[in-house]
Amino acid sequence: MSDLIDQVEIYVKGGDGGDGMATFRREKYVPRGGPDGGDGGRGGHVYLQVDPSLNTLLPFRYRTRFIAGKGGNGGRARRHGANGEDLIVAVPPGTVVTTQTGDRKVSIDLVAPGQRLLAARGGKGGLGNVHFVTPANQAPKIAELGQPGEERTLRLDLKLIADVGLVGYPNAGKSTLLSAISAARPKIANYPFTTLTPNLGVVEVGDYSFVVADIPGLIEGAHMGVGLGHDFLRHIERTRLLIHVIDAAGTEGRDPLEDFHVINRELREYQPTLATQPQLVALNKMDLPPARDQLQRLRRELPVPKELIFPISAVTGEGVGPLMQRAAAMLREIPDPLRNLPRSDEVLRFPEVVTDENAFTIERVPEGFRVRGPKIERVVAMTNFAQPEAIMRLQRVLAGMGISEALEKAGIQVGDMVYIGDAELEWTEESGV
Repeated sequence: MSDLIDQVEIYVKGGDGGDGMATFRREKYVPRGGPDGGDGGRGGHVYLQVDPSLNTLLPFRYRTRFIAGKGGNGGRARRHGANGEDLIVAVPPGTVVTTQTGDRKVSIDLVAPGQRLLAARGGKGGLGNVHFVTPANQAPKIAELGQPGEERTLRLDLKLIADVGLVGYPNAGKSTLLSAISAARPKIANYPFTTLTPNLGVVEVGDYSFVVADIPGLIEGAHMGVGLGHDFLRHIERTRLLIHVIDAAGTEGRDPLEDFHVINRELREYQPTLATQPQLVALNKMDLPPARDQLQRLRRELPVPKELIFPISAVTGEGVGPLMQRAAAMLREIPDPLRNLPRSDEVLRFPEVVTDENAFTIERVPEGFRVRGPKIERVVAMTNFAQPEAIMRLQRVLAGMGISEALEKAGIQVGDMVYIGDAELEWTEESGV
């Protein structure tokens, strides 16, 4: 069984758009051939897509950067460049994707097989010179570069889609129980937080099977992040049934009854709905005399119907069969909205950030001035500085948007540098930048 990787951070970038072309017709019988440069193709998008065959984020341990294909450049005779190849990144069901969008964090839940999230858009292709013809300029020698693809840092959190969650204090015997009821082989040892990652096992009871998740041991304060805290409490959210494993022998020096109340309080504080989730109680370690001695008191004082309390020994297998049979019977009656979802063609998107395209800010920096703004940064990124006409167009845009005037009011001097996106421009007396 592979290690469960349930939290990763990845970088995604849409492909850059292809460059537009600045070409002219050259035909034998067309003496005044005009511009015919084609547009560049769109860069590829990056999608995250749910793959039901996955149950871990392990592949992202080895690869964390995902960049889609670049769009093709435009060609002569108005030929449009090919669109870049989209990149599809497979994620397991139950993956929550979080990113910063504007000034807030946004999370999107991916659960249905085939469901997609458009994680990073490809950049638009640059325009060819056919788009820059004006009455005053019938032969423009200007074309745009492709727009850079959108880029994001994403946090992926896996919330296991398991039917049953085993909860309880460290060393209560959850891992031993999981190994006894399934083919899972979690690491087991006698020290706190033995289980550092949730383990999954498939249990078969007659012709019925279900998935059990061994959730790492909780302690008091877990809902606030104490111990392993939130790292693992989220895995309980999707389960339909909890089996609360209690060290009935009190081998760690705690009172088993108090353990029950502490763990349930942590579940309730983390998410109130967990307090109403169906729960079986497994009084474990019945192979030890202290557990036998505690049995009657626990049966009497636990605030749980007697038919939901099962004395067991995960080591010897005593009582495990009846516990699993009861779990299977309850699961048959509990609705399962997430498992066996039909395949989905839905494409989800992060919410658009509403901004004023023409808005800009100017900041004085040690070497000059930094200009920021959606439109001007996009225009600069798509400007081919090897083309004199493209530079003249950029100067007109800076003037038309009021940026040149704002820089002058901010005290810019000849020779100062102006930084816009990745471009470094020198302010001159004749033409500004």
